[in-house]
Amino acid sequence: MASLLLFLCVAAAHLAGARDATTTEEPRATAWGLEGRSLLHPVQPSPALEDWEEASEWTSWFNVDHPGGDGDFESLAAIRFYYGPARVCPLPLALEARTTDWALPSAVGERVHLNPTRGFWCLNREQPRGRRCSNYHVRFRCPLEAVWGAWGPWGPCSGSCGPGRRLRRRHCPSPAGDACPGRPLEAQKCVRPRCPGCSPDTCECPDHILLGSVVTPSGRPLPGARVFLRDQPGTMATSDAYGTFRVPGVCAGSRANVRAQMDGFSAGMAQAQANGSTSAVVTIVLDKLEKPYLVKHPESRVREAGQNVTFCCKASGTPMPKKYSWFHNGTQLDRQEHRYGAHLELWELRPDQAGTYHCKAWNEAGTVRSSTAQLTVLAPGQPACDPQPQEHPIKLPDDCSQPGSGPTYLDVGLCPDTRCPGPTGSSPRCGDASSRCCSVLRLESREIHCSGYVLPVKVVAECGCQKCLPPLGLVRGRVVAADSGEPLRFAGILLGREPIGFTSYQGDFTIEVPPSTERLVVTFVDPSGEFMDTVRVLPFDPRGAGVYHEVKAMRKKALVILDASQSNTIPLGELEDQAPLGELVLPPGAFHRADGKPYRGAVEARVTFVDPRDLTSAAAAPSDLRFVDSDGELAPLRTYGMFSVDLRAPGSAEQLQAGPVAVRVAAGHIHMEGHQEALKLWSLNPETGLWEEESSFGRQGPSTARVRREERVFLVGNVEVRERRLFNLDVPERRRCFVKVRAYANDKFSPNEQVEGAVVTLVNLEPAPGFSANPRAWGRFDSAVTGPNGACLPAFCDADRPDAYTALVTATLGGEELEPAPSRPRPLPATVGVAQPYLDRLSYLRTDHDDPAFKRNGFHVNLAKPRPGEPSEANGPVYPWRSLRQCQEAPVTASHFRFARVEADRYEYNVVPFREAAPASWTGDLLAWWPNPQEFRACFLKVKIQGPQEHMVRSHNAGGSHPHTRGQLYGLRDTRSVRDPARPGTSAACVEFKCSGMLFDQRQVDRTLVTIVPQGSCRRVAVNGLLRDYLARHPPPAPADDPAAFAMLAPLDPLGHNYGVYTVTDQSPRLAKEIAIGRCFDGSSDGFSREMKADTGTAVTFQCREPPAGRPSLFQRLLESPASALGDIRREMGQVSRAQARSVGPLRTRRGRARQ
Repeated sequence: MASLLLFLCVAAAHLAGARDATTTEEPRATAWGLEGRSLLHPVQPSPALEDWEEASEWTSWFNVDHPGGDGDFESLAAIRFYYGPARVCPLPLALEARTTDWALPSAVGERVHLNPTRGFWCLNREQPRGRRCSNYHVRFRCPLEAVWGAWGPWGPCSGSCGPGRRLRRRHCPSPAGDACPGRPLEAQKCVRPRCPGCSPDTCECPDHILLGSVVTPSGRPLPGARVFLRDQPGTMATSDAYGTFRVPGVCAGSRANVRAQMDGFSAGMAQAQANGSTSAVVTIVLDKLEKPYLVKHPESRVREAGQNVTFCCKASGTPMPKKYSWFHNGTQLDRQEHRYGAHLELWELRPDQAGTYHCKAWNEAGTVRSSTAQLTVLAPGQPACDPQPQEHPIKLPDDCSQPGSGPTYLDVGLCPDTRCPGPTGSSPRCGDASSRCCSVLRLESREIHCSGYVLPVKVVAECGCQKCLPPLGLVRGRVVAADSGEPLRFAGILLGREPIGFTSYQGDFTIEVPPSTERLVVTFVDPSGEFMDTVRVLPFDPRGAGVYHEVKAMRKKALVILDASQSNTIPLGELEDQAPLGELVLPPGAFHRADGKPYRGAVEARVTFVDPRDLTSAAAAPSDLRFVDSDGELAPLRTYGMFSVDLRAPGSAEQLQAGPVAVRVAAGHIHMEGHQEALKLWSLNPETGLWEEESSFGRQGPSTARVRREERVFLVGNVEVRERRLFNLDVPERRRCFVKVRAYANDKFSPNEQVEGAVVTLVNLEPAPGFSANPRAWGRFDSAVTGPNGACLPAFCDADRPDAYTALVTATLGGEELEPAPSRPRPLPATVGVAQPYLDRLSYLRTDHDDPAFKRNGFHVNLAKPRPGEPSEANGPVYPWRSLRQCQEAPVTASHFRFARVEADRYEYNVVPFREAAPASWTGDLLAWWPNPQEFRACFLKVKIQGPQEHMVRSHNAGGSHPHTRGQLYGLRDTRSVRDPARPGTSAACVEFKCSGMLFDQRQVDRTLVTIVPQGSCRRVAVNGLLRDYLARHPPPAPADDPAAFAMLAPLDPLGHNYGVYTVTDQSPRLAKEIAIGRCFDGSSDGFSREMKADTGTAVTFQCREPPAGRPSLFQRLLESPASALGDIRREMGQVSRAQARSVGPLRTRRGRARQ
């Protein structure tokens, strides 16, 4: 109830903000809904990019409010709340509004208000009599990121003597002035001739004193810090137990620069301030050291010989890294020769400069290595894009195949996904604003003759270099409780430390991946405080395809009351019939507040342990178990448990701190050789999602003073519970490898039907000795997204003992579980995808191998590292750790593990080919299924089938009202109905149709003519009443004379489940479709289900009967023998015509006689 009230309050506040705005601005009608520029004719498109003085672009369309009550309100505050603040720039230039019928306000005669910085609103009371506001969606014009000009010369040094500073400036060409990121001014220290007499740092005043303190940013005192004065050698003082220090002889008015250092913290400096005639004070703040991490990685580039290129690298950390090194093909480049820092500029490129580039960044805490960028240097005249398209076969509809020959494929061509050379001349920009890619230049139309009809198709005829579509990585998903599945409602979403939005009432979220992101670190914060902060590293597709994740949140442990004055012990791990894995020991007086003041009293403690002995806990474990090693590279960890610490004073929201705290781990639970000596305690950096070392463990033997149950050997480490609250008991494991996995459209595993965007998860397991199928615990987990060449997942493996590590591998696509290749009665190399004898060594078993009643959603495998000199193990599916590139580039003929979609009875055909997993393959054409390459609207119709069998249902989609596409095919969709488990004899199909709306030229809408035909002996028996009424109110009607079909001119409005129509708009076509299908199965506008509810939210109902026994259906007969089937139809039609003539002839005679 509290969550619902919060939701209503937020929504009311946003609507109120929009309504209040009407009192401060005079009502102003607009002819088309664009504020900030001259008006255009309604049929004209929105202003193009080049029509604006500023470099700018339109956002996607937003619709957060449906008209009702006082009108329609699309406030900018509400859009930022529900879509995330990053979706609209801080200062939009203009706003455009259109109805959901794509009409301009002037075209429907409505008065509206538009303000780019506040939003849109339409008031019912201002409309002509009898009219109410339409449903509007809006978009905003945003400036592109401006680029600073070159730095000007340095100014003169300030002051007349001694130390000073000088300044230089740079200019932002944007009219806004402040549109460029960063500062226009830069300062630099400089020195003039020494001033006569004493300087602030060398002058001595024997009767004066400097009083200081050294603290953390939260105010906690730091004892043991070393204090220095600039230009004076040696330590001047050391801070005491309260973080304070005294330095005599420092002149009160000298404004001395005081520096402090302490192990584990970055150095800090502050200037002393006089607080009396003989004393001065200073407070020095020290930040805890943080290893550097990359916020920008170098990106691959293509250039012609003689051109220039710039690679960019940016790291953050505490202190901020200032030292960078660049490497070419693994060899460090000379710093003096190339004069590089965070940027590497190469001038007048030569062919030998092609290859790989990466950077490293350093600070006091360590180093970090960037990902690798590829530089391609083309010889003069060498084409970057082959005009001849590559082969890309697509499957044609079943009724276009020859009988008995299997499916027919047609090569429609494909342009390679490669970059073209950038612009001539040097560019200081880190990104190529005018990047060009190899894409389609020209299409050709062809016709395919099928059974009874002609199928049009467009094939790629020529490729060439054109401006790239900007890749937009998109992650959608749902956050649910790991124990109950309930959604985590209105949870805060943090990207690193930056809040970007909230989950919905159903726990759904959408995240737009920032450019150049390598690791997407997201934290979900439960507003009720009942769940741990859920930190996830979510895999995504950098090419722009959307990915769906289901995130599990772990509920906090029930609180216990501790006495701060007593010693307290909290067990770690409380599995039934198993001893705790360890314990947390908090000594007396260990608690204090954030400012360092001791806390004495009761403590509400919640210590939640993620126990790897519970195999289900892997799904809710935080982060991805990686750390940065001494070489600056990401390396995996093997966990023995994680725990979250929540300490509060009763009735207070303030987190208490504690330390030092002892962490004791029972050595008997650590079985792997060498792991007891290598075990370390780590804490999670929520900004980077990486684990950082806190302490090592020491061995502690049994004590005779303890009771018998505790006479065990413990490994003991220490930690301080301060800002970080997530800890890990981990071992850096060096027995590492990669596992190759591919996903397919069906269980035929055709190389031409690989599926991109599937999330594959590998959980490393530690098997019990002699029982590889009975794991003792899980050790780590990893996820990866399949691309055009599958996915490579990191894992632990062993060359000597094949069963030292095993793995459970699963895969999902848009929330749908995929099925791996079967293993009963024994795994077959041709089916599993792995050659013998390596397959036997890996011991592949699908999850239902021993019990067919089990789910078939994963497989177990021994992670046997390939042995050198074994030819059968040289080509996958397991690759050595240093052979990642070989794994990534392995051909489809190399060994790999396989998954397939369960819903194999689904077929899609587009006249204009488009690979939904690669948005850059979109081609502008009036017959394109998706008219906008950056925003995709998926539409589905729910068709109910009454009958004992499942049936294929086809949607035929053609132009309906647009003069240039009327009657022309957009595409076909075939979907098999799914049984309703609660209603025998009933099934339903969620059938996609092409949404109505603007075509790609954005000039005129088309209402798609959609025809739904079940394949079988079926007749239409019911149509949703609301849908029927809507279609009647929005003419023209579609033909309805065929009782075996349902036809409609598709609605322009995004109707809901009450109409049996399901519409979802997203920036990823796959995600839009998967979400719409989930809602269609559920029969609701905001739910999600994989279990068909056939009686809920249906649009049209057909009654289907089975053909007589032994007689195939007409559809099957057409497939097997078209000529014979058509001959039978003609004979049957002739018999019916003759029978009708015999019955009608005498009637006509009698009527004729009557008239006589």
